[in-house]
Amino acid sequence: MNKRNLIAFAFLTVVGVFLIFSTFMMHPFGDPNEQAMDQYIIDNTVDETGANNGVTAVVFDYRGFDTLGEATVLFTAVAGVILVFRRLKK
Repeated sequence: MNKRNLIAFAFLTVVGVFLIFSTFMMHPFGDPNEQAMDQYIIDNTVDETGANNGVTAVVFDYRGFDTLGEATVLFTAVAGVILVFRRLKK
């Protein structure tokens, strides 16, 4: 194995372990006993964020970094497509 393959294997191993660990640490989906966060957002949205719309408050205030990450992924994908088409043009 050359150095590049070894680094790629180590990186993929770390990512794989992280994904497996994250899977075991996730909360059960749709568990009716896990509504504490829902009720907290409903009760405190206007006081904490000043937004009248709860969905807007969740997307832009409570999950702002997640929304920023999604925008970053979209921008990176568009930039990658532009780079691929630019190389094919030459």
